[in-house]
Amino acid sequence: MADEVVLLDFWPSPFGMRVRIAFAEKGIQYEGREEDLSNKSPLLLKMNPVNKQIPVLIHKGRPISESLIIVQYIDEVWNNNKNLLPSDPYQRANARFWADYIDKKIYSTGRLVWGTTGEVQEKAKKELRESFKVLENELAEKNYFGGDMFGLVDVALIPFYSWFYTLETTANFSITDEFPRLVSWAKRCMHRDSVSNSVPDHYKIYDFLLDLKNKMH
Repeated sequence: MADEVVLLDFWPSPFGMRVRIAFAEKGIQYEGREEDLSNKSPLLLKMNPVNKQIPVLIHKGRPISESLIIVQYIDEVWNNNKNLLPSDPYQRANARFWADYIDKKIYSTGRLVWGTTGEVQEKAKKELRESFKVLENELAEKNYFGGDMFGLVDVALIPFYSWFYTLETTANFSITDEFPRLVSWAKRCMHRDSVSNSVPDHYKIYDFLLDLKNKMH
């Protein structure tokens, strides 16, 4: 069945990490194909002609794009005993709300924190702190965002843990000191094989992002 399940991916992409984690949680075998985003493959352009971005899941020859949509598709298609979304409609809607919040707030703001300097960086750092505070309040004393169940919101956010060292180093603040509950949650997630095998080392990501930053300027 693995030949029917292909993931077009790029190793440092937090969005690709989400899909990798979902597959690992479900125990699904798939073929991962690494993309060169500076020279996108004809397959990627064919399978995602609108956005031309990774990740793209190709299942039985049909493409699904956008990481959160892919994760939910995986959860629905491979509906085994490890569900990433709760069965209750209200809880499911709530999980989608927070996953969407992470999509809207963390990537774009975090990218400005490590990718810029001066006033732009300071403004982004303030916004990122506010978002982390909101997320920490939502997490509260729970093991995972969905309670005792590792689920969609955790899958959406945990890839950005790989950015924490870069954010702290480039913007000179301590996520560990300011948001201890969030960091404890992240370390709890990292104890899961699905996460530790899908989320790259902080220092490897730091080298990649700094190289990217240098190319941007």
